[in-house]
Amino acid sequence: MVLEPQALVAARLYPSQDAVIEDALRSLLQEKPQLRLELAIYRYQTEDISLAKAANLGGISFDRMKAVMLQRGVQLRLGPVDDAEIQEEVATLERVFAERNQPA
Repeated sequence: MVLEPQALVAARLYPSQDAVIEDALRSLLQEKPQLRLELAIYRYQTEDISLAKAANLGGISFDRMKAVMLQRGVQLRLGPVDDAEIQEEVATLERVFAERNQPA
C-alpha cells in the first residue's frame, strides 16, 4: 500500500505535507537507532557540528560517540574553535543533562 502525504493532509491529520514528512522521519529515526547514529556521524563529517551535538543526535554518550568515530577512522575535531562554538557546546550539554534528569 502506497500512502501519499497529501492523503494525511486531506484527512486533516496533519497541517501540511512537510509536517507529515517531518513526523515520518522522526518516527523512522526513533525506530531505527542505527540510522540515527549514521546520520549523526554523517552530519559531524559534513556539517561541522560538534562531537557533543553528534552524540546527542546519535542518542549515545559523548565518550561512546568519540569511540565510534575513532573506530571508523573519522578525524576528530576536539575543542571549540570560538566563543560561539563554546556556547553551543555548553547549551547542548545542558540540554542533554536536563533531558536525562527528567523523571520518566
